[in-house]
Amino acid sequence: MNTRFLTVGLLFILHWSVNTFAKGNGEKLNLLVIMTDQQRFDALGKAGHFAFLKTPNLDRLASEGAWFTNAYAPCAVCAPSRTSVLTGLTVENHGVKTNDLAYDNTKVNVKTFDQVLAENGYYSEYWGKFHSPIHLTDSYQEFEYTVNNQGRYTLQDQTDYKKLLKDSIPDVTPGPDQLFDPTFFKKNYTASPIDMRYQKGEDYRRIRVDNGSTMEITQPDCHGQLEIPSTYSLTNYQTECAVKAIKRAASQEKPFNITVSYFFPHAPMLPTYPWSSMYRLEEMPLPPSMHDPMTNSPYDKANGRINMPEYRDENKIRYMMQSYFGLVSEIDSCVGVLINQLKENGLAENTMIIFTSDHGEMLGSHGMREKNVFYEESSHIPLIIWAPKHIRPTKVDGYVSLVDLYPTIMDYLSVNGGNRDGESLRSLIEGTGQAHGKYVVTEWDYRGPSEPNYMVVSNGWKLITSYGSEPSNTHALFDLNTDPYEMNNLIGNNTAATDYTEELEILKEYLVEWLEKNNSTRTDDIRNREIIPGYTTTSLNFGENKHSACLKVTPSIATTYVNIENIANRATSVFNAEGRKMIEFISDGENTLNITNWRSGTYIISSPNQSSVKFLKK
Repeated sequence: MNTRFLTVGLLFILHWSVNTFAKGNGEKLNLLVIMTDQQRFDALGKAGHFAFLKTPNLDRLASEGAWFTNAYAPCAVCAPSRTSVLTGLTVENHGVKTNDLAYDNTKVNVKTFDQVLAENGYYSEYWGKFHSPIHLTDSYQEFEYTVNNQGRYTLQDQTDYKKLLKDSIPDVTPGPDQLFDPTFFKKNYTASPIDMRYQKGEDYRRIRVDNGSTMEITQPDCHGQLEIPSTYSLTNYQTECAVKAIKRAASQEKPFNITVSYFFPHAPMLPTYPWSSMYRLEEMPLPPSMHDPMTNSPYDKANGRINMPEYRDENKIRYMMQSYFGLVSEIDSCVGVLINQLKENGLAENTMIIFTSDHGEMLGSHGMREKNVFYEESSHIPLIIWAPKHIRPTKVDGYVSLVDLYPTIMDYLSVNGGNRDGESLRSLIEGTGQAHGKYVVTEWDYRGPSEPNYMVVSNGWKLITSYGSEPSNTHALFDLNTDPYEMNNLIGNNTAATDYTEELEILKEYLVEWLEKNNSTRTDDIRNREIIPGYTTTSLNFGENKHSACLKVTPSIATTYVNIENIANRATSVFNAEGRKMIEFISDGENTLNITNWRSGTYIISSPNQSSVKFLKK
């Protein structure tokens, strides 16, 4: 094993400069995609949220390229999000809605950006975590995998790494305060106090508080320092694979497309020394929402939080944060190694680097771990696009999704990749257009409408809702401008929920627009969704000039009255489901319709030259 890539010191800081890069091979732009797993948007030094955090190589990429401050995962879990990156499709449209569906080759009937680039003459390699249907890998060189009897694949690089550990590091009996990791590394680690089995023994298992059943040990249960040399860390190994790929690409006459997909900072959060102790426990700030009572939240039982009080423990959570940020800094050091290899091979100036993550990590926020929810820590991710010959330093504050990467890649690499759901980010990067970037949508459809299915964010406001027909506690509205840690749900059981109907209606309109654009089967479900019980919200589509059209419907108590505002002096009519005209009026300003004696059902409101809208009489 080549161990020259990482030093044993606390941080490998690579001094590199665009001005010293060689011209690069060929005229076509090369592509290096660097993806981490479970890195939240603020786990970046440049983001400024954690003063102690050192990520100098990523910070420099962000300073010299396009840094997106409002990038979101298409879905806050691995396989759905990663498949959206590869295909440029929404989760609903590519069909990989859950992690298990990553092993279903009947999903995804379009080509990935890797496959399209290979067809257009690119040399392609992929190293690290894949977690999408395996038939999408046929364009990669140096790529192998095996499939077991259950149809689940294992990548050869993972098999090789585990064999390396087995052959190079003898198995020994765990020492004091040490445990064996049965979930991934199959090696010993020194457990930290937040570890589920800390000072309880190898055989301890968690008991569910709701039904008394035993919970199996999983990757997120393991916390501490992995007892192997840092030169054998998984991040170091994956970097070594990527460096070899860059060297192979440099010998080709073709342009290249290489992805290195790091496993970390995903659980088990087991950094090696010295990364495990790079940051002091006392530096770790407590999450402001850590003790959120969650009394008006759709996520009060999410991620098993009721069974895991350690993630609300002020002393224990610091150990998790210490490991997490150590893993992030190790990855940053390896990013520096990759950039240095590009430079040494004369490829840096003509290579686009995309850095991002598939989703975030709660890290004790709202007293929970992992992802799977629409909170910022889970769904908001870092995104940097660096290409010195094509992109000037810029900070992009518009709202974007990783679905947009496919068309962005095709745009900058001048390849026709066909139409996909995402949109190229070039106009936002170059400041030539702001139409895209007004809002972003994230999906979740693991278990149907019993939990939130959609999140839409715009102008610092976030709406969380489901496509179910019955009122439930699956809705939330947050003003991130004044409540950045999402502790004050303005709807749900809030008695003043109707004070925020205007903001809710705007966000719902954006969500319906997005669903319509992507041909979703859930469009009408959301359009007709009653989010505030007893009140009607209406999604209007007024074309380009939104919120300034003739007709506006204000949510009201549907059993008593509905407010309709004519912004211009035009005739407005209300029809029942059978087409009978119930009322017609011409006036400016607000009109209150008394509908006490109307039958229950759907009514159509129409005005000339405007889209018809509906309200529901309960």
